[in-house]
Amino acid sequence: MSRIGNNPVAIPEGVTVEVKDNVITVKGKLGELTQEFSSVSVKVEEGNVIVERSSEKKEEKSKHGLYRALVANMIHGVSNGWTKELELVGVGYRASNQGQKLDLALGFSHNIIIDLAPEIKVETVSDKGKNPIVKLTSHDKQLVGQVAAKIRGFRKPEPYKGKGVKFVGEEIRRKAGKSA
Repeated sequence: MSRIGNNPVAIPEGVTVEVKDNVITVKGKLGELTQEFSSVSVKVEEGNVIVERSSEKKEEKSKHGLYRALVANMIHGVSNGWTKELELVGVGYRASNQGQKLDLALGFSHNIIIDLAPEIKVETVSDKGKNPIVKLTSHDKQLVGQVAAKIRGFRKPEPYKGKGVKFVGEEIRRKAGKSA
């Protein structure tokens, strides 16, 4: 029995949810998201979204909680938005942005320039004496996570000195290294 799948998702003020032909559409003040679904039924009743399954098959049980979580993330995204923050740890690591272009200096012979999707808002914070921070904000959780993982993949944090691109609050397990 899915504990997550059985919980209804509350629809806040200013958010509309439509279900039509196995596609759910969520509209809010920050944007619009759509998601296809299968093996379950989705209903909108009394300000709540309810995800139900018709049988106890393994496929339906696994998708029950999945689609409920996806709908909850969509509703949260169009009403509040999602934010990921990346911290650049290392000497000479810098970040700047002009509109939707993110310019990263990560110790390579050249800067990395990324064109971001128009749905993502990017902000760079560079305070003296602190590591630069890149803030990514959007209504689409999957898109923010994918872009943040791509940026982190350019220079993953290494365990000896802790240098690299890491999420804010991420703990890096440190190793001792060679001892003389």
